[in-house]
Amino acid sequence: MYKRVSQAILRAFPMRAFRLLLIALLVVATGAALAQRIGRYVFPDGRVVYSDRPVPGARLVDEVAPPPPPDSPPPAASRESSEGRPAETPGAARLRTLAEADAEVRAATEALERARAQLESGIEPLPGERTGTAGGFSRLNEAYQQRQEANQKAVADAEVRLQQAVAARNAAR
Repeated sequence: MYKRVSQAILRAFPMRAFRLLLIALLVVATGAALAQRIGRYVFPDGRVVYSDRPVPGARLVDEVAPPPPPDSPPPAASRESSEGRPAETPGAARLRTLAEADAEVRAATEALERARAQLESGIEPLPGERTGTAGGFSRLNEAYQQRQEANQKAVADAEVRLQQAVAARNAAR
């Protein structure tokens, strides 16, 4: 009887379709076995045992799902951002923030050095920044004073920028 049924099945289904059907049945059976629940059993003395089979002498408290198979990717790695790229991990985001803060500190330091150099080189009056006096001498006029004030303000602004950049970098650490 079995031989006639199997021959009828082989005639009805080509070998390729039969193999696919067999593989599908195996996958379903394997999935059902993997979806098995694990019970949490407690003994009268308080010991806890987790098992997929009943434990003699212990009572079933609840059932828990088994852990995912080890070859599956962690949920955080499979998430994607709204642009379709993989989401940035917290560690990578922190490193990126630190790198940006460090770059801002370097840029602020360079800006401060340029402002100080400009202040030093701007001490000597430029042509047109002296006004002659009645006694035959000259004095520095308002253009010189305005340029010096602008140079000092640039240094002060660069110092504030550097302090803010250092504070941001320290906060990112």
